Amino acid sequence: MNKPLSVSCPRCGTTADRTDNFCETCGLEIAAVRLVAAGASSASCMSCGSEQISADGYCEQCGSKAPAARDHFELDLGTLAGITDRGLRHHRNEDAMALAASHTPSGAVALAAVCDGISTSERPDAASLAAANAALSALLAELRAGAPSDDALRTAVTAADTAVRELAADSLNAPAATFVAAVVSMAEVATCWVGDSRAYWLPVGTEHTGARSLTRDDSLASALVSAGALPEDEAIASPHGHVVTRWLGADAAELEPHIATFEPPGPGVVLLCSDGLWNYMPDAAGLSGLALPKAQSDMRDAAADLIAFALRSGGRDNITAVLIAYPPELPSSS
Repeated sequence: MNKPLSVSCPRCGTTADRTDNFCETCGLEIAAVRLVAAGASSASCMSCGSEQISADGYCEQCGSKAPAARDHFELDLGTLAGITDRGLRHHRNEDAMALAASHTPSGAVALAAVCDGISTSERPDAASLAAANAALSALLAELRAGAPSDDALRTAVTAADTAVRELAADSLNAPAATFVAAVVSMAEVATCWVGDSRAYWLPVGTEHTGARSLTRDDSLASALVSAGALPEDEAIASPHGHVVTRWLGADAAELEPHIATFEPPGPGVVLLCSDGLWNYMPDAAGLSGLALPKAQSDMRDAAADLIAFALRSGGRDNITAVLIAYPPELPSSS
């Protein structure tokens, strides 16, 4: 499918190239606000098609409630693309994602964060959104200033944690979220995570051999597998399989993120996802088979295939899938 060549600045409406990170007219950081702009209701009514949607999200023609834009949100930046979806069982989307591509002193980078609000806490949707956007803003600033990827990720996860903790001021049960982020440069893939949102490496041209997880869950299921108490499939299916042992938020222990770097042996794709996807396909080779080879030519459509697979499999949770090409391909900065 044809990819849009431009986007509109949410603040002033100026047309910008889809790879631009700042609006040339007002200076707004476009990449970091796109998901914030999606927090409002859909632009048109699903019942009658009217675009007259009130501030509280109801159609002024037929009175139907317009779906929230976060129910299904897509962002395609060419070298990376992501889709987040409410799923079939939840009444709102408590996942969030933030994506950007930029030129830095060390070369082109593509970066993304995926956060999953913890449903047993208050305002998990606000927690995931705050974490994803805070992380992306911090990552962009650090990388453009020349910081190494691992240092930038440490700053980003701290910013995300702070953003979630600040939501606890008016909450009895502090908001919380999981976190995974990746910086994909010409030389390496750097990942950072807290909780059970995951990152995978999916190599191209290998018949899906060599696909691997780049993260290890902070969860009771992971602990059971590590202890030899249960095989992975039984641990995930157990009543406590998705109980996380680390998260972002005021009720968490001291922040202890994991940071790892990986030097890919050849071209491939990095997948970031919430458990709404990997719960149905935890195997890296299986995910590779779903995403490739389509991701080599159309990241957005490949991400859509992953979302569709999770929906067909039951869609019991919110679903987010972000695909990032390695090496990242960005237009010239000149």
